[in-house]
Amino acid sequence: MLRGEKIYLRPFVQEDLPLFKGWNNSIEYLSEYNFFGLSGSSRREQGFHEDGLLSSKFGALVVATNEGEVAGDVSYHQERYGPNEGSVAYNIGIALVPEHRGKGYGVEAQHLLAEYLFAVYPVKRVEATTDIANIPEQRALEKAGFTREGVLRQVQWRNGDWHDMVIYSKLRGE
Repeated sequence: MLRGEKIYLRPFVQEDLPLFKGWNNSIEYLSEYNFFGLSGSSRREQGFHEDGLLSSKFGALVVATNEGEVAGDVSYHQERYGPNEGSVAYNIGIALVPEHRGKGYGVEAQHLLAEYLFAVYPVKRVEATTDIANIPEQRALEKAGFTREGVLRQVQWRNGDWHDMVIYSKLRGE
């Protein structure tokens, strides 16, 4: 368990799966920035049964308030910037239920996840991208210690249109 002042991150347990499966197709949970179409099956359930959603290639953790209420989840996956093993970075993402947004939980969760990845894996870089219009997430990433690097133009297809994304990074030791 990774603990912050307001929230903690913990591995998924079997009892979490129905809750997240219900949120899987919910635009309210995913927000306009995380909705990529309806899904009939849950990749989360399959991953949970394979490796508990904690592998070096992909992982997800539950974001819970210090009172134990599930607030959402964070995830990570590998990005390769070259063919060798050393050219790997982790890209992270977050989804919080509406009633838990704007309370600083995203800042803590993304900070804790980056620290976890640096502690467990020999990577130099953790990165995150967000829609150019998602100002709250940009602020959260900056408060979590990430540096804005630039704009990826028209890189994401979502909701019937192409969207620009802002890329942020945090390097080991920052």
